[in-house]
Amino acid sequence: MHLALIGYGNIARQLLAVLAREEALPARLTVLALPEFVAGVRQALAEDLPATSVADTEIVTDSAALIAARPDLVVECAGHAAVQAHATAVLRAGLDVLIVSIGALADPALQQAVQAAARAGGARAILPAGAVGGVDILAALRASGISAVRYTSRKPPLAWTGTPAETLLDLPGLREATEFFAGNARQAALEYPKNANVAATLALAGLGFEATEVRMIADPAVSRNVHEFAVTAGAADFTIRIEGHPSPDNPKTSQTTVYSVAREILNRMREVAI
Repeated sequence: MHLALIGYGNIARQLLAVLAREEALPARLTVLALPEFVAGVRQALAEDLPATSVADTEIVTDSAALIAARPDLVVECAGHAAVQAHATAVLRAGLDVLIVSIGALADPALQQAVQAAARAGGARAILPAGAVGGVDILAALRASGISAVRYTSRKPPLAWTGTPAETLLDLPGLREATEFFAGNARQAALEYPKNANVAATLALAGLGFEATEVRMIADPAVSRNVHEFAVTAGAADFTIRIEGHPSPDNPKTSQTTVYSVAREILNRMREVAI
């Protein structure tokens, strides 16, 4: 398999580590990085990949070079700006793109552009479940009629560092669970872009951004990122709660996100996909 990564930060590095443990490293790897990060990416790749693991590794600095490499799958794992900068061009060129930063699609213009580019290129924009489970049944139940999707994100206070929650709460001094956001999924994804990919995923799988209810809570009593959502639909009602272990290098990200992306890649490589 020829795999391309947009960005080579925390998620990408963990992803390759998972693929290595599964004995499923790609035969060829292309990494798209900003020019100022190329030296750092080259060093990180040398640390992460033994010389014999990936036969052909290439670093490129723009969408055109990535497209020219013709990978089998492109994985975006570099944030909302990367989706805006590269996804439409890559899709229009006929390459499937797995979008990790799903919250970027809360921008209606970008969502429409991604869909149009995929249609024009005969490609697919793939949205992984990421940090949450149950997206398969949520998407399936849409045809039965969904009347409500309610999502609550509960994280340790310091996991909200660098977000607007800092201006609303004394995060280091918080002693009890405090809700600081209540709104819809579009508001959540736009105001908290590094923390609301799950809200965007549930919205796209179910009722849409405006009708998906979101609450965000800083809770000193939890040590993990807790995702809970309840669905009311014509064919079934269900509630799911997941306590994701935060990534050691970025507490805003649940480790389950990496394994969700790995699952999509492994499904493309193996004889039986599940």
